[in-house]
Amino acid sequence: MVEVSSNLLFAAFFLYLAATICFAVSVTGRKWRDKQGEVTGNRLGTIGYAAAWIGFVLQAGYFFTRWAAAGHVPVSNMFEYTTFLGMALTIAFLILYGIYRTAVLGMFTMPIVMLIIAFASVFPTEVEPLIPALQSNWLKIHVTTTALGQGLLSIGFAAGLIYLVRTLDFTKRDKKVFWLEMIMYSLTSLVSFILVRYIFRLFNYEAAFTYVNENGEQAEMVYQLPALLGPNEASLQTQGALEPLITMPTWIRSDDANTVVWSLAAGFILYMLLRLILRRPIGGALQPFLKNINPETVDEVSYRAIAIGFPVFTLGGLIFAMIWAQIAWTRFWGWDPKEVWALITFLFYAAYLHLRLSRGWHGEPSAWLCVIGFVIIMFNLVFVNLVIAGLHSYA
Repeated sequence: MVEVSSNLLFAAFFLYLAATICFAVSVTGRKWRDKQGEVTGNRLGTIGYAAAWIGFVLQAGYFFTRWAAAGHVPVSNMFEYTTFLGMALTIAFLILYGIYRTAVLGMFTMPIVMLIIAFASVFPTEVEPLIPALQSNWLKIHVTTTALGQGLLSIGFAAGLIYLVRTLDFTKRDKKVFWLEMIMYSLTSLVSFILVRYIFRLFNYEAAFTYVNENGEQAEMVYQLPALLGPNEASLQTQGALEPLITMPTWIRSDDANTVVWSLAAGFILYMLLRLILRRPIGGALQPFLKNINPETVDEVSYRAIAIGFPVFTLGGLIFAMIWAQIAWTRFWGWDPKEVWALITFLFYAAYLHLRLSRGWHGEPSAWLCVIGFVIIMFNLVFVNLVIAGLHSYA
């Protein structure tokens, strides 16, 4: 059953790749014409939408077969939660594409879904029993609702990114272009994270350390990458592995922080290679393909996605989370890092919706807020989950 679920996820990934190609050609290629020579639109957009639907059905098959194999809803660790987040993003895309029929949204969204699935695959994929803290019906209620909300909010990012690439003047070296390129660098760092993990996994690299944990006890930690950042009071146990350059305090999960540093460094190299090949900013290289896109349409898509996603995220990420916290830990709120960043996410998108109603916060300012909101979501998913130790570290 587990193998079947893995194969379904693998097949879904390639359907999303096919959808990406179809949407990209639909946006950048020539238009089809009817017998009278009138432009009828590019049918590849419809084919891409169908491929996305088939990919979603296959990914849903992965989700339910893994659920059957595990005996619990598969959202209990980083692999399971991140793959479900990709599925939630696909659900949001399918709904909004059905409303607006804009192929460029698929051209940007489907690669993000693929990156999320690839990111999930670097984590352990074994089916494991739930730890006692997660043995509750609130697991499926809280986590799945949160992921669905984040998926809808992420569509706002995709539409906001399209708006900025379409409208910014890349011939000027100003702060707007710089910050958009920082977003492009962040995406290349995510690609680099996946590549670095797979390269060192191919060579079976491991480095075991003994260290002193936050309780003052001796413990062991195994690195999958050479240690630039090492654990607190570390002692290397693997012969031939590299000694850490810097040791981390106990409140930082040093093995994951080490992976983040590797990803940022490799992402910088990949980004600079792309700049050398393209000889222009990455956003500037994409802009000519979006010249026929109506900025007002993608601005409306981003607002609609966030207006729908915000209450869903509020239910899952705050209200349901606090109810479960009261049941599990006898308190609604404890300032755990995950709780704090869920609150920051809520406050940010509440401010976005408030500002959106004000004059002057449509268009470009709104697009920038969509991008910043997604950065907050990714920081919560990657940095808070992987680096900062807290009550949610088991995830």
